[in-house]
Amino acid sequence: MSEEKQIAREQAKEAAKKVNPHLQKPEEYVKLVRILQKDIRGDKKLYRGICDIRGVSWAFANAVCTTLKLDKHKKIQDLTQDEIQRIEKFIEDPKGLPEFLLNRRNDRDEGVNKHVYGADLHLQVDFDIKRLKKIKSYKGVRHTLGQPVRGQRTKSHFRKNKNKSGSGTITAKPAAKPAAPKEGKK
Repeated sequence: MSEEKQIAREQAKEAAKKVNPHLQKPEEYVKLVRILQKDIRGDKKLYRGICDIRGVSWAFANAVCTTLKLDKHKKIQDLTQDEIQRIEKFIEDPKGLPEFLLNRRNDRDEGVNKHVYGADLHLQVDFDIKRLKKIKSYKGVRHTLGQPVRGQRTKSHFRKNKNKSGSGTITAKPAAKPAAPKEGKK
């Protein structure tokens, strides 16, 4: 009986794959494409795949596809090396895009509008938080205390393991020993 069930399950899985061709393939069968030090699954569409790069938003990905005249719905594994290089160059230096799409406007160090991505973005955010902590601004103090920075309420959230509810066991303190009488005084 169990063998029949296993066969029926396998047939049902195969039928489901035939019915829904949009099911993602297992990781081992998918081609990976490397764009700006990020491995992106090849079965994703270009518009969605570019968003996997840290620092590239949906709006920026749309601008990349539109400016470079690439089809947003094309699979990433179908891109040519030339198209991948064009995408990388454009993300590194996005000329002709409006300023509101850039993620580092009027940079504090250089005073220019630029777009930061990947590990550079992570470092830049860390440096900004360290600077806020160093000058002891309100945001820096909140970061230091581990509290919310942007004005959220803290009465019922952000408690972080103050008391774990439902721990199940309560350990009782050992009973105190009675004090021994002092022999020197009467």
